[in-house]
Amino acid sequence: MSSQLHHDNTTFIKKQFPITLVCDRVNAPANIGSIFRIADSFGVEHIYFCGEDLTIISKRMQRTARSTHNFVSYEEQEDIVTVLDTLQDKGYKIVGLEITEDSIEIANYTFSANDKIALVIGEENLGISEHILTKLTNSVHINMYGNNSSMNVATATGIALYEITKQMMIAD
Repeated sequence: MSSQLHHDNTTFIKKQFPITLVCDRVNAPANIGSIFRIADSFGVEHIYFCGEDLTIISKRMQRTARSTHNFVSYEEQEDIVTVLDTLQDKGYKIVGLEITEDSIEIANYTFSANDKIALVIGEENLGISEHILTKLTNSVHINMYGNNSSMNVATATGIALYEITKQMMIAD
C-alpha cells in the first residue's frame, strides 16, 4: 500500500526558472496567498505586485501562502509600466495571460529553455488593463470547455506555469 508523501520526504528537485510574475492590480488576499504558493511550487524567480493601495501581507494571505511568502522574492510597485519596461530592457518576453482577439492557446505557444518570461496576470474581475495589453509581446489563454469564459486568477496562473515550466524543461 502506498503512503502519502509530504515536503520532508519527497524527492522533487529544486529548480528556479527565469520566470517573473507581474500582477496587474491583483488584490484579494486569498489569491495573493495562492499565487505565492504556486510561484514557489513552479520555481518562479520573482513576483511584482503592481497597483495602488494594495495590501500584500495580511492574516488571510499568510494562512493561504503557508509561509511561501518567506521564500519567494517579491516587491510592490505602483507603476506596472515601469516594471514592464525594465523587464523588457533586461530581455524578458512580456506575455499576458488573457483571452484577447489575438491570444494564442498556451499549449500552442512555444517557450524555450533560454526564454526569460514576465507573465502578466490581471485583476480578479477585470483582467489585465487595456493599456497594459498594448505592452505585451504576446497574449496567451487557457482553452476552456464550459460556459464560463474566465477562471480564478490563481488557478489560471498555476495552469499557465505548469505549461511554461513543462516546455522549458523539455527544451532544456
